[in-house]
Order: sequence, then structure tokens, then C-alpha cells
Amino acid sequence: MEPKKFDIVVIGGGPGGYPAAIKAAQNGKTVALIEAKELGGTCLNRGCIPSKTLIASAEALQRTQEAEEFGIIVGKISFDYSKMVSRKDQIVTNLRKSLEGLIAANKITLFRGFGKFTSPKEIKVTGTDNAIICADKVIIATGSEPRSVKGFPIDNKRIHDSTSMLELKELPAKLVIVGGGVIGCEFASLYNALGVEVTILEMMPAIIPMESPAVSNALTKAFKKKGIKIETNALVEVVDLTDKGIIVTLAGSKKIEADMALVAVGRVLNTSSIGLDKAGIAVQDNGLIAVNDKMETPVRDIYAVGDIASKWWLAHVASHQGIIAAENACGHTACIDYNAVPNVIFTNPEVASVGLSLEKALENGYQATLGSFPFQALGKSQAAFQTEGFAQVVIDRKTGQILGAQVVGHEASALIAEMAVAVANELTVECITETIHAHPTIAEVWLEAALVANDTPLHLPPKKTKKD
Repeated sequence: MEPKKFDIVVIGGGPGGYPAAIKAAQNGKTVALIEAKELGGTCLNRGCIPSKTLIASAEALQRTQEAEEFGIIVGKISFDYSKMVSRKDQIVTNLRKSLEGLIAANKITLFRGFGKFTSPKEIKVTGTDNAIICADKVIIATGSEPRSVKGFPIDNKRIHDSTSMLELKELPAKLVIVGGGVIGCEFASLYNALGVEVTILEMMPAIIPMESPAVSNALTKAFKKKGIKIETNALVEVVDLTDKGIIVTLAGSKKIEADMALVAVGRVLNTSSIGLDKAGIAVQDNGLIAVNDKMETPVRDIYAVGDIASKWWLAHVASHQGIIAAENACGHTACIDYNAVPNVIFTNPEVASVGLSLEKALENGYQATLGSFPFQALGKSQAAFQTEGFAQVVIDRKTGQILGAQVVGHEASALIAEMAVAVANELTVECITETIHAHPTIAEVWLEAALVANDTPLHLPPKKTKKD
């Protein structure tokens, strides 16, 4: 088979790979993109987009159920979950077709098959397309898949991972979710909104343990108010199939019965079968490929991006890394900076954070404090009947620099962008307090939180002193 020569080859067409391919093509390079499954990777096809589409349908249902709060009288409300799933599938298909057109428009050669190194600069593709590809530089972006755990026999019928769960056409009456991280909490919120009885089992002392205690506690409180059962410090020993459903056995022999179980206990990296040994790349003990801030591996002219090369397993981080890798592969200089990575959890209420929590800031030696403001006190939140939650800004008392921010509530996913810009550019709290925020808007919550952090609250009473 005659090898095909390219300037740059990208292995993996997900949120890390396809932006890298586009950026390299924009720099005038000949580019090959190898994808074994669907373009867009997990995010577009089996993660971010399908789950958020279903979440949007659930939100529409909830707003309809709240119609009378706005003076709107509606009849009996019902929904067709199979139509929600069909809508999800159509949106994914449309976006994937659009992405395929984008790849073609950038004159990127797409190879549909599995890519495996045969040497540091040669990749063999097998599948729909079969080829030998030679390239001056290689960018690896092979991503991850749901983790399979011994004792949890995933059969995609009653015991599911996040991928198979999204393919359900009918809802269970009772669902147990093993894992109270981002994926587990998003699915819990979704199915609770659709009337499913949900129980979350989390082995750590709190759900979303990577977030600050204030955020975790707020989501826990909101979930329990909605009827979601949460068991923390819960060590799941085994999930057994029964004639009617499943039985989850916890350490201490406690048993929980349900119709289905969702196992959401992390992901496994796609690095074991892509021939890394032939490329001279060793995988670290944590399963990651070592990279520097230019996304370069220890092997010259080979880069790695996305889940396989970062502690941040987020689509937007992978995309940014892909652009950084492509710029460097094209002879420019670009470096990654993880100080201002926004993290979003699409629960109800939404959760978002960026930078340092108060606890982390104090651990890092800052003279830190925070200002917090409840949505309940915002006029626009009252008008929109979206008063749950709060926003808080973490600052350095000494310099006024904004170190981080957290928000729990309506449109947290959009609100966090302002604070991401602030943290990334090392802005001070005065940069927020001296910026005019439109009224009435939800974004005013940042102005109010910043004023509280600066000890100059406007729409909250002043802090009491010992003299008071």
C-alpha cells in the first residue's frame, strides 16, 4: 500500500482533534484527520450535546408546569419521552453533518477508520478507509470512554453507562445512579424532572466533591427539595440483575432496589491500542500522556490533547489544547494556561465555577475573602421566577485580584463567562464594581457579589461589627 503524505495528521475527530485539524489547515498545512467513529467524538454524539438537548426538553416541561405562576392557565400537562429522544437524535445528526461540511470546506482529508502508530511518523488506518499515512507532525486526540467497573455488569438494558442511557426510548420508574460527580448529577436532575424516582450513591462525603463546600451543599439542598435521594459515603459493592430490575448492595449489606442503574464512576482513556509503543511514547501511571504547556509529548513532533493529556476532562479545554498544539505544530509559539478554566454542571439549578474557591485560595497562601449574593435579592430573578441559588466572588484582600468565582442558579453556565475573563486577565474587584451592569439582568449578581467582597454592599445590609 502506497503511503499518503501530509504535513500534519490528527488522530481523533472529537472536540480536541477537529479544531486542531482546522487550525492547521488555516495555517496552510496539508492535514489528515482520522476518526474511527462519528465526527465530533463523545461530546457531540454521546455526551455534551445529546444530554443537554434532553435537559433542555426537561426544562421546557418544568417551565410549562410553572405557567400558572406567570398567570398562564394550561390544561393537563404530559410529555412524550420518545419524541424528546428523537429531537435529540436529529439535533446531533444535523450538527454532525455541519461539522462534516466544515472539515471538507477546510480541505482536510478525512479518513474513517482506526488509526494506529507503526512508527513515530507513520499511522496505519483500518476500517471504512484503509491507508498508510506519513506525516511530519502528529496530534493525538483519542479521548476517553465510560469506565466499566468490576461488579457492575453493564448490559445496556438495566445497567447502563452514560452512552447507553442516552439511547433509552422509555423512562424507568426508579433509577439508581452510582456516582455523584458531574455526569451522575446531570442525569439525576434530568430524570427527576421527568418524574423518575432517583437515588444517587456517592462514595465521597458529598456530591460534586470537586466543587467548593458551599456549592456542593447548595446543590444537595436543591436536589433533596426536588425529591432526589442522596446517600454519601456509600460504597457500592455490586449491582445485581433481577427478574424485575436491579439490586444495589452497599458496604454494610444495605440493599436498594430499582428498575435500572446508571454507572457514572469515571472514564477510561483511549490510549491502550493506538500503538504508542511504536511511537516511543510511554503512558504515565495515571494513564495520561505527558505533555508540556505547548502540548508537546517527550517525542519530537508528536502532540497530545484532550482527556488523554490533561486533568481537565472538558470539551472546551480539549478544543483549546487542540488549537495550541496546532499552532506549535505549524511553527508558531503558543502555551496553555489552566488558571481560568470554567467548569459547568447542567443540573437544575445549574452550577458553574472558575479559578480558586475560598478554601483553595487560603490553602495557596492568599489573604482571601469572598462576597456572596443571592438571586432571591435580584429584581430580574424575581420577575423570571428563578430565585434559587447565589453567586460568589473570591478575592485577594491584599491586592483586590479576583481569584475565582462560583455560581449556583439559573443560567450559571452563561454567567460564568464574565468571571472567566476576569480571572484569566487578573482583574481586580474594582474592575467589576466600576463596570456598569445593565438593569434588570441576572448578570447584576456579579456586581452585587463584588460589592459585598469589597465590603461596600448596595442591596444587602452592611456587615455587623462588634460595636453593632
